[in-house]
Amino acid sequence: MNRTTLSLLAAATALAAVTGFAALTAPDGGEAQSAKAPARLPVERSSLLCPAPSTSDIADTAYTSFTPARTGAGAAADTKSAAELRPAVATLTDPDEGAAGDGKKSADEKKKDEKDEEAKDGAKTDAAKQPAPEKPFLALKTPGKPVGGKESGSDSPALVGSADGGLAPGWTTQQTTVVPAGSGRGVLGVSCTAPDTDFWFPGASLAEDRQDYVHLTNPDDTAAVADIELYGKDGALKSQLTEGIPVPAGASVPVLLPTLTSDKAEDVTVHVTTRTGRVGAVVRGAGDETGSDWLPASTDPSGTLVLPGIPADATSVRLVAYAPGDDDADLKLRLSTPSGTITPAAAESLRVKSGMTAALDLKDVTKGEVGSLLLSPAEGGKATPVVAALEVTRGTGAKQELAFIPATAPVTERATAADNRAKGSVLSLTAPGAAAEVKVTASAGTEGGEPVVKTFEVKGGTTLAVTSPPVPAGLKGSYALTVEPVSGGPVHASRTLLLPQDGIQMFTVQTLPDDRGTVEVPAARQDLSVLGD
Repeated sequence: MNRTTLSLLAAATALAAVTGFAALTAPDGGEAQSAKAPARLPVERSSLLCPAPSTSDIADTAYTSFTPARTGAGAAADTKSAAELRPAVATLTDPDEGAAGDGKKSADEKKKDEKDEEAKDGAKTDAAKQPAPEKPFLALKTPGKPVGGKESGSDSPALVGSADGGLAPGWTTQQTTVVPAGSGRGVLGVSCTAPDTDFWFPGASLAEDRQDYVHLTNPDDTAAVADIELYGKDGALKSQLTEGIPVPAGASVPVLLPTLTSDKAEDVTVHVTTRTGRVGAVVRGAGDETGSDWLPASTDPSGTLVLPGIPADATSVRLVAYAPGDDDADLKLRLSTPSGTITPAAAESLRVKSGMTAALDLKDVTKGEVGSLLLSPAEGGKATPVVAALEVTRGTGAKQELAFIPATAPVTERATAADNRAKGSVLSLTAPGAAAEVKVTASAGTEGGEPVVKTFEVKGGTTLAVTSPPVPAGLKGSYALTVEPVSGGPVHASRTLLLPQDGIQMFTVQTLPDDRGTVEVPAARQDLSVLGD
């Protein structure tokens, strides 16, 4: 018997064995079951990245970390669940020099740096290899009960964190920094971001009176390389940086935008992508007179956008939008107010040319009532994807303070705003279409208190300002607010935190996109056709 015959016999035997095993394990009746709809199950792991809070010596930063308690299947967290935030690896990139600085070094300093480059490269390699500290900065142990932490001064590091098991679904961390005076004055609030490979930031600036940074944080064990593109009113700005920006493993790198181009464009869209790896990205916008805050990424490009929660007392609102595709976008602007949807006077529309940043000054558009801006295709126009954000100012003159509101996706299942105080939180709920019913849960406090639940009705086409959201009974410390749609149409949400100081109406706004705490898991079935012919 030759080798070919032996091979054929062996293949036939193997096939018979596989087929026999399949028959033994087939469902009753011997017929393949029809495919079931994918089930939604809680995620098993999530990551968060918090930027370095401030370069000010008088900055005070508060952190609140929280995972909503679950009910029903998968509600209990096993004892092995963990959610921890640790300091990012320190980089040798000084935020006042180089690609991440202001480019104002003298010739002698640059010459000295060139001599030290080899030593720095070696030290940077060693820094990237440093193991993470054994003790986390912040560790969450129980769903439904937030934990808090504090940092002070200019040396507060960026944080890299991960959660698994029962603490992963909906894990949220808020970083709130107060800088009472000097450069970067203001309240800077940000929900720590999940890593990704693509971010859009309309609303940044290269104006003389602004110092905007983009912070890049790498959560992984291998280095990432990021590209930063800038777009002004006439299109792409010529960059002085032709190579990607390396972000070492587990490290965070701040990049001062004026070091990337000599252009002084007032309104800029920043596009961050990665060549390799993934990063968390967020922009810090700071004006000489208008204060500072974090600008999170806009939701994915879309022909219809919602920017929720413009404060009632906003003295200036500026819309910045960008069209990333090949087509121009003609947008219709509407304002969702507590009583209905209106068209802002002298601000009915905005044309955004392809590949260019457009801006529109809406002034004090809210006129004493909280509002949300709705963007949609102009009458008869097609839906052209855009990204957008608002720069919002409260106060005037030397007492101005700014915040940013990027376009945000609706809350499909659940969203959370951490770091709420007994006073000073305003929850904005917008139903751009049909009316909606929304459940809002106030968690326990970081130092004590019992959860409280309230339900709110949001009329179609309106924005509801919850100026006194639920507060935990016996609250001690800070707490989290979790928003869950119960019925009706889509709901978009944001939370404004008011922390006035020295006559300045300091504030920050965090939009509340869905926390993506669940994921679709397709049902598997047996299919013998994979064995081939």
